Parts: sequence; structure tokens; C-alpha cells
Amino acid sequence: MPRRRGRPRTRPTLVLADKAYSSRAIRTHLRRRAIRAVIPIPADQQAHRARRGSRGGRPPVFDRNAYKQRNTVERCINRLKQWRGIATRYEKTATIYLAGLHLAGIFLWSAR
Repeated sequence: MPRRRGRPRTRPTLVLADKAYSSRAIRTHLRRRAIRAVIPIPADQQAHRARRGSRGGRPPVFDRNAYKQRNTVERCINRLKQWRGIATRYEKTATIYLAGLHLAGIFLWSAR
């Protein structure tokens, strides 16, 4: 078999998402690919499942400790977006944009 070029394919073991991505189609797609979904269930879906009783099915598993990591990432992205050049992506090349991200990351890290 010939060797492939480029970055090797990787598959995440876990996906952290907010309530907007809590659809049956998304969960089914992730389950088929053997990816664990950590997505909270919206209140209306919980109420619908409770109203159906035993026919409502088993609720999906939700790992609160894993979901806390998503909050940390979201806050970091929001802090990075305070930099106007990063939020609007004025740079023409990806390398210069990445350099700006690195600089902003250094400033955020040192301000900690």
C-alpha cells in the first residue's frame, strides 16, 4: 500500500458542544463514528422525554466534569477575540494570522 502524504488522520474521542447541537442526527453521527458526545440536553427535550414516560427512551449520558473544560476554552476564545486583528482577520496569509494568535496567546498567558 502506498504511503499517504500529509497529516495522519485522527479521530477525537470526545466532542464537547452546547445545547444547540443536541439533535438526534448529530448524536447518531457521533455514535456511528465511536465519538463520545458531551452535550447537555435542552429543557424542552427533557420535558418531552418525561412526558412520554417509559416510551421517551433513556436520556443520553452527560459528563459534567468533561463539560467544564468547554467553558475554559470558550473563555480563552473570547479573550482572544478582544484583539481586533484576530477577531476580524485582517491578515492576508495564514502564517501571519497564526503569528498574531501566538502573540496574543503570549500576552494572555503573561497577564494571567
